[in-house]
Amino acid sequence: MKTSTERMLAKKDGPVGWMQFNNPARHNAVSLDMWKAVPEIMAEFESDDQIRVVVLSGAGGKAFVSGADISEFAEKRSSKESVEEYSRISGLANAAIIDFPKPTIAMIEGYCVGGGLSVALCCDLRIAAENSRFAVPAAKLGLGYAFEGIKRLVDVVGPSFAKEIFYTARQFDATEALQMGLVNRVVPTADIETYVRNYAGTIGGNAPLTINSVKLCVNEAVIDPDKRDLVAAQAAVDGCFASHDYVEGRTAFMEKRKPAFRGR
Repeated sequence: MKTSTERMLAKKDGPVGWMQFNNPARHNAVSLDMWKAVPEIMAEFESDDQIRVVVLSGAGGKAFVSGADISEFAEKRSSKESVEEYSRISGLANAAIIDFPKPTIAMIEGYCVGGGLSVALCCDLRIAAENSRFAVPAAKLGLGYAFEGIKRLVDVVGPSFAKEIFYTARQFDATEALQMGLVNRVVPTADIETYVRNYAGTIGGNAPLTINSVKLCVNEAVIDPDKRDLVAAQAAVDGCFASHDYVEGRTAFMEKRKPAFRGR
């Protein structure tokens, strides 16, 4: 797939879309042009019915994303107006991942720091290699951290661990991340890509209408009750029972074969 910057790579592999942060010289620190490319890539994956799950990764094996590219801060985050514009653009990138209707997986190797952790938290699942390291160094840089980003962390690890991560600003290893519930799985570093590829393939082979309806319902469950769209949630569930895939799933079960789901 062609992207608007060579520092973001994207490809399609069967039912799996792959988006990679490609700035290994800076441990995949995210520049403004990289943030801008994220919504473009995710929109392409969303429009392709053949893509059923998307994996986010970092190039080079030493980092998922090490945060925002601090070398740009003097130029692009030095005034109130530039900070607001930068936050708007990075916010759109995060929203493109959060609002993506299909499953997303963060494949984490090495550093997952600051904005990188924010990106990972936007994903549905986080699978980490044993060499992964996690941190939010805002307290070492004097940065303010928006409520939405803090809430995403609290929703995943709870208030006490969220405070520990922010208060200490230290790095947590993969074992600690697993204990906190920050990641779903930790696997040997050498096996991470194979493991994630197989995991994504498993998800991609299941009924997409069912999976997407579950994602919608879970997302509604964690927001304020007065903001929940229960009509949309029920419509997604009803759509599963009215689908060809529901017939196919029952038939395949009775015939003791693997179902061929088509997402309709």
